[in-house]
Amino acid sequence: MTEKRALVLGGGGVTGIAWETGILHGLARAGVDLTEADLFVGTSAGSVVAAQLAGGASLADLYEGQLLPPNGEIPARLTPWMLVRYLLSYAMPGTAAQKRARLGRAALKARTPSEESRLDVFAHRLSIQDWPERPLKVTAVDTADGRFVAFDRDSGVPLVRAVASSCAVPLVWPPVTIDGRRYMDGGMRSAANVDLAAGCSRVVVVAPLTRSASAAATPQAQAARLGVPSIVVSPDQAALAAIGRNVLDPARRRPAAEAGLEQARSVAEAVREVWN
Repeated sequence: MTEKRALVLGGGGVTGIAWETGILHGLARAGVDLTEADLFVGTSAGSVVAAQLAGGASLADLYEGQLLPPNGEIPARLTPWMLVRYLLSYAMPGTAAQKRARLGRAALKARTPSEESRLDVFAHRLSIQDWPERPLKVTAVDTADGRFVAFDRDSGVPLVRAVASSCAVPLVWPPVTIDGRRYMDGGMRSAANVDLAAGCSRVVVVAPLTRSASAAATPQAQAARLGVPSIVVSPDQAALAAIGRNVLDPARRRPAAEAGLEQARSVAEAVREVWN
């Protein structure tokens, strides 16, 4: 095993982007700079943060961006009906991929904003448009067969489309077209897909959400199976209160970022022990 470190960033909506940015900025201020990672893995919200960090964006600048008013941003939410549809897709018999494909079929039929409008959102949200030189994996799920994919710079997929597909929350946002196929949120396989960091010697996971379709797919379980020094950082009670119940609400972005910055103080030493 080569000596390299991975930063794995999980899904969690617009508040997840904010909380991750806050906690990473706070850790850097405490002397634990996770942007020095040799590999970045991003799922859903985490793909937005991972792509920008791999591309060399300043954590301070990203954090300041999270404090701006959400002018013109469209709030969304997972309705009770959507949550029931999620539960039914995974509760019915079948392999893990078949269950994801079941949800994928529902995602294709859902009434959502247009795919073009979502691609435009990510073209403006990302500070880079092309794949960075540093290793980056962006996760997604094929709606047709439930196949899990991890896009990278060798996949031949535009970065904006890769990130948009990873963030395509089924039933809320439209699946994204890539080479004639439609892809949805990589979080439908796992909240953080920590197993993609296999082969790294030290792994830090920053996961706004930790529940997954199965106990084996949780960030904690996946990290434990890597068999290397690792830590999973998730929101504490204060951060959960700041994030609120709707992770897709841009109005909660600033409090989520500030809560992440504050939480960094309490986890800095534990993260430092793993990272260094």
